[in-house]
Amino acid sequence: MIHVCSLARLYATVDETKARHIVTLLRLTDRVTRPSHIAAENHLILAVDDISAPADGCTVPAQGHVERLIEFVGQWDRTAPMVVHCFAGISRSTAAAFTAACALNPDRSELEIAQAIRDASRTAQPNAAIVSIADKLLKRDGRMVRAVEAIGPAQFAEEGIPFRLNIA
Repeated sequence: MIHVCSLARLYATVDETKARHIVTLLRLTDRVTRPSHIAAENHLILAVDDISAPADGCTVPAQGHVERLIEFVGQWDRTAPMVVHCFAGISRSTAAAFTAACALNPDRSELEIAQAIRDASRTAQPNAAIVSIADKLLKRDGRMVRAVEAIGPAQFAEEGIPFRLNIA
């Protein structure tokens, strides 16, 4: 089970779900402190901004970031939930959750996974750069990109509605 939330809801979500793994997607990494009961090796920090194209002073998600995400998720034993968060819980975190679900379920339909995200959160809008890179790395032949396009735009929000994504 993957739980997606904003930074503001990180600690409560980790406590409520009894998660043992966290993925943080924030360029300003000093904004998050790893909960003391989470082992350092179970906390992946990807220092990226919520952009899809290069911009001055910002860090666009790149192949190396997504490779690290896929590797981290592949090492997750799934005995306890994982929490994935970014600042707002709308774009980077939902793209990472989508990537994780696709990586862990190579035969599951990308559209089915994307639709599960939309059904769980009307505010989810997976980051296009992360999804595009993951699509190539996972050899999904554009299906991940098309699946995100198919679920349509999210409802505008300053903070996303936390949700859980079944990965099986």
